[in-house]
Amino acid sequence: MKKTMTIVLLWCLGIMAATAGEVPQVANVMARETFSLNGQWNYIIDVQEEGYYDYRMKPTQWGFFRNAKPQKPEDLIEYDFDKAPTMQVPGDWNTQDARLFFYEGSVWFKRTFNYHPTNARRTLLYFGAVNYDAHVYVNGQKAGHHVGGFTPFNFDVTELLKDGENTVIVKVDNKRHAEDVPTQIFDWWNYGGITRDVLLVSVAPTYVENYKLSLEKTSSSKKAIRQISFQAKLNKAEAGQIVTLNIPELKVKQQIATTAEGTATLTFKAKNLKLWSPEQPKRYRVELGLKDDILVDSIGFRTIETRGKQILLNGKPIFLKGISIHEEKPYGGGRANSTADAHTLLSWAKELGCNFVRLAHYPHNEYAVREAERMGILVWSEIPVYWTIAWTNPQTYANAQRQLTDMIERDQNRANVIIWSIANETPHSAERDQFLSRLAQHARSLDNTRLISMAMEVTSASNYKNRLQDNMNEYVDVVSFNQYIGWYRDVNDAPKMTWEIPYDKPVIISEFGGGAKYGLHGAKNQRWTEEFQENLYQENCAMIDKIDGLAGTTPWILKDFRSPRRVLNGIQDYYNRKGLFSDKGEKKKAFYVLKEWYEGK
Repeated sequence: MKKTMTIVLLWCLGIMAATAGEVPQVANVMARETFSLNGQWNYIIDVQEEGYYDYRMKPTQWGFFRNAKPQKPEDLIEYDFDKAPTMQVPGDWNTQDARLFFYEGSVWFKRTFNYHPTNARRTLLYFGAVNYDAHVYVNGQKAGHHVGGFTPFNFDVTELLKDGENTVIVKVDNKRHAEDVPTQIFDWWNYGGITRDVLLVSVAPTYVENYKLSLEKTSSSKKAIRQISFQAKLNKAEAGQIVTLNIPELKVKQQIATTAEGTATLTFKAKNLKLWSPEQPKRYRVELGLKDDILVDSIGFRTIETRGKQILLNGKPIFLKGISIHEEKPYGGGRANSTADAHTLLSWAKELGCNFVRLAHYPHNEYAVREAERMGILVWSEIPVYWTIAWTNPQTYANAQRQLTDMIERDQNRANVIIWSIANETPHSAERDQFLSRLAQHARSLDNTRLISMAMEVTSASNYKNRLQDNMNEYVDVVSFNQYIGWYRDVNDAPKMTWEIPYDKPVIISEFGGGAKYGLHGAKNQRWTEEFQENLYQENCAMIDKIDGLAGTTPWILKDFRSPRRVLNGIQDYYNRKGLFSDKGEKKKAFYVLKEWYEGK
């Protein structure tokens, strides 16, 4: 074999590496003492799934076998990993290596770094996200395994690190499987790689693992004095630990002792509290302490609820002027992974007149959620239970519930997140209803301060009468559905359409729209032209204005995004062209239609 070969293999006959193990997600990692592992990582492509890291080798070495069926250690040939090429982490491999544009499979990553652990503290190895299946090794020892492409995870690697040079190796596999979440078929690019930050996080042996501050709902007569609930959870079940809570601007300074379960709870009153809203996205400095460790966060306070067919923000009706967004870089393709990416996309939404975004169809980067909060943009956050799922598979449900839990625990202190979405366009069945109702109840058990929704499908009673009927109506607070009048049926049908939604709940049209290639012009009935999309938006805005209980919309979608399903040569070229911006950030004519409609709301 040639020295440049990229396949790697492991001699693994009956010998297992020690495992550090995954520990629960650590909250507010940005405020902790961290050491970044972002940067250039070596990588090796494992096309045929033949390689595993051999912990008996030096951390910079790999092996492949001389024979197809190795029988003894002598069959193993070493390979020098440091001679492999490098790519940027965080990042996706599809846009960094032309050979990997369509690739779905395994790639091995390696990073060597100098680190000096502190004896009195623990070290967590934190990944913002890896798509999709990750096996992690530290200095040749197995740190752990994680499944799921869009939520954070971390391992306690204290015992695996050493003073001086260390090596982390990650096997990343983005192949699709029927039992995964999302499943094998979905309409966005399956970007593979270590797509978000990698950090070493220094924590005390006992530390605050997670916490939550939320404003309790109150009657209008008590607006001057508000009640705030606080909960904190330690990484250990230890009683008598003192957690301090300090909110200087509100003159709040409290000390709370933990219970035997390692939790601390408090309810306190706040006078003259300024509420977070899109118009005034007020946030307070919050200091949370345990002994010498202080976490600092910026937290806003608001209430979100429904009353009949209205959504109430801070007790007042609000119309959600929204847009759907995929987590793709503003210009071209590639996974968005920075505050700068998020700021550009959200600025386009603000320019459109939006006060709300649907972050589809999976939890987006924490940078995006926090930047939206800072900019005064409300958020719908979703897990990738998308189209068809293995409804009866217990492991699939556990995967979905884990992603839902991680999404909620990461962002439960973000005032702008008002909707947890549990699914998108799922075909009706008894098995599906059981799966989704369990998810809805689980979400509510974790967080009863926000609304639950999902993007439903409309069933038509006749040619021009659309009736929404979904057994999940009893589990959601907001009825949301996708419709594509003008794209998947004639736009001339729009003025004739009537909508029957037999539930006394607010309605969000979670998707509508159609495709256009920027710069392609023609008659309004010529598909793919900007004029066609412009007319489609005009007809749809007029149509959905008549829907009883309409409380908001999130049209599909802010910008053109990559999808392997969109193959029309010269038009789509592997992009979904339903964006109001092109993949190069150019505004299409429909942008101005929606902007004008929102200005009238």
